[in-house]
Amino acid sequence: MELKISNLSKTYPNGLKALSNVNLSIKNGMFGLLGPNGAGKSSLMRTIATLQDASEGSIMLDDLDVLNNKDEMRKVLGYLPQDFGFYPKVSAQDMLNHFAILKGISNKTERKEICDALLHQTNLYEAKNRYIGDYSGGMRQRFGIAQALLGNPKVIIVDEPTAGLDPQERNRFHNLLSEVGENIIVILSTHIVEDVKNLCNYMAVMNLGTVMFDGKTEEALALLKGKIYSAAIAKEALDEYRSKHTIISTRVSEGKILIHAVGDTSPGKEFKAIEADLEDVYFSFITKKN
Repeated sequence: MELKISNLSKTYPNGLKALSNVNLSIKNGMFGLLGPNGAGKSSLMRTIATLQDASEGSIMLDDLDVLNNKDEMRKVLGYLPQDFGFYPKVSAQDMLNHFAILKGISNKTERKEICDALLHQTNLYEAKNRYIGDYSGGMRQRFGIAQALLGNPKVIIVDEPTAGLDPQERNRFHNLLSEVGENIIVILSTHIVEDVKNLCNYMAVMNLGTVMFDGKTEEALALLKGKIYSAAIAKEALDEYRSKHTIISTRVSEGKILIHAVGDTSPGKEFKAIEADLEDVYFSFITKKN
């Protein structure tokens, strides 16, 4: 199975260009789409999910023309949007049953078997009679995956699924996504670098509607091998360092500013060479001057 996105662009009626000539090839497994808010990730996900038209370009799922056969794409698609709506005073069992009917699973006995299996898979079976409004954030996200899995989809899209989850729930969700992504295409759209690091062998970095990198995570790391340097500086010196060096990230540490810089050679004696990680890759692309 391959999802091939070719020369895809999207300009909204107000003139905002959300996507600019996007080209991606996504095969079975977990694919991470990484970028800051406003990068165009949600616009791309909505276009793949047939929720909006593209201005230019094409999307093919093997031989299926996604943009011109939206109903056929919807039959093989599972989607967990960033803002997943639900009825708070309906039980998870009843809500999933309702979604299954909408998905076209008409046989009552088959529908119950499928829903029970998905509630077991997402570790929600024991809480199936509770109102979804009473679920924790992580439980609601797992329910979102359960509804996305209805109908044996070939492609699942999850948009910012772990934002706001505590570490334990994030770990549970990671485990669930890893299991789901063994045999189908799962596109994980997020601004959380750790999610991509933990789950995805292939990734793309987007910013301002453009794909800045597309490939294996180890290939992205190789691009920065021997090029990342770190230094701890006084807060008041930050502007000076920004003017002299390519600073890709900063954070406060023990009263000082810990900066990461990228360069072919050491920026200065106060810097030490460090091993690049995926966060360095992310920041190096989104701070790159176009």
